[in-house]
Amino acid sequence: MLKNAWLWTALQRLTGLLTLSLLGGLITGYYGVCFALGFAGYALWMLRQTLRLHTWLEDPDQQEPPDAYGLWGSIFDRFYHLQRREQRVRGRMQAVIDRIQESTAALRDAVIMVDAEGTLDWWNVAAETLLGLRTPQDSGQPISNLLRDPRFKDYFDKRDYREPLEIPSPISLHTRLQIHITLYGAGDRLILVRDITRVHQLEQMRKDFVANVSHELRTPLTVITGYLETLLDNSAELNPRWRRALQQMQQQGGRMQNLLNDLLLLARLETTDYPADSKPVALDLLLLSIQQDAIALSGEQHHRISINIDSQLKLKGSEAELRSAFSNLVFNAVKYTPAEGNVQLRAWQDAEGTHISVSDSGIGIAPHHIPRLTERFYRVDASRSSATGGTGLGLAIVKHVLLRHKATLSITSVLDQGSTFTCHFPNPSNGQTTGTQASLESSH
Repeated sequence: MLKNAWLWTALQRLTGLLTLSLLGGLITGYYGVCFALGFAGYALWMLRQTLRLHTWLEDPDQQEPPDAYGLWGSIFDRFYHLQRREQRVRGRMQAVIDRIQESTAALRDAVIMVDAEGTLDWWNVAAETLLGLRTPQDSGQPISNLLRDPRFKDYFDKRDYREPLEIPSPISLHTRLQIHITLYGAGDRLILVRDITRVHQLEQMRKDFVANVSHELRTPLTVITGYLETLLDNSAELNPRWRRALQQMQQQGGRMQNLLNDLLLLARLETTDYPADSKPVALDLLLLSIQQDAIALSGEQHHRISINIDSQLKLKGSEAELRSAFSNLVFNAVKYTPAEGNVQLRAWQDAEGTHISVSDSGIGIAPHHIPRLTERFYRVDASRSSATGGTGLGLAIVKHVLLRHKATLSITSVLDQGSTFTCHFPNPSNGQTTGTQASLESSH
């Protein structure tokens, strides 16, 4: 109806203009001039209304629309209602933004918004306390210029934010921060920073406690096992009942020694970020040595233990730590594979790096256990692990060794068919050379 009213009003005005022009032509005899003057006047009137509309829209302080009637009055009213509606929507949005900013300002955790280029857009008060950001001086600055820790720069640039990053605070080395980054929008990032100093101190106390207790227990346990060994050397003179008891004591003492050794090794692995004795390690010689140890462990169970490796393949790292990690994987495969089963060691190189895998035809692992296998003392079956003499720390040691070598561990397993543990070493941290492929197998 409103649209038809506008059209009717416009037709009335145009008809009136034509009528006046026609009358002027009849009176003066100059029909063309009269029609031209009429249309020129109409055009000037339309231009004046357009300029009024433009002036009103350009002035943000002018609330009420200019006085007008007819078609232009309707146009002014429509623009006015649209403007009021936009202001109400904008007011509601601003109220939401203000409330979000007030709530984030009250957080103890730092909240930082950066754009796709890594430039600071906004942050809350906690970011100034934890990271030393300054308002408004740091606005528009690249965040990498303010957080200069190399670990943060690598973490920020990799865009793989599945795991958080822990670094010292740039304004206090005694403050430990945990950083989570979330991608949103067109490459923008939301950074959450939490003070975990207390948690870090408790974790460090736990590590120190385990290391100190393990070290203190090592000496008395060595004395006890030494005397037990001396007594058993003269077992012919002992009562058979005492001999059996001493043998069990010696067996359990050996298990305790293995546990303490693993705890001390874990404590040492956690104290540094990278092995000090890093050098190129010949993988073929290392795996051949581990294969011979696995054969001895297999004993009368006659496992078929094979090696498939690129000859002359080298990996940069600590030979002692790599031996410990690979030995744990191979010995676990032997322990949890039935007699005459297969255990295969493979090492190869591709565009992504160097890979070492240990596969077996053993009992397999249920899928819900796999994410927790590298936790300390986690056992899939406690009774079965005790029977094999494990400490529950082997895969935790593997995880920490790989972390120190910038590597990762992947696990695949099928119940009653076997498991495969693969260590992935990226190219930047190794110095490998490849030669002809050699395949070695041993069965006994």
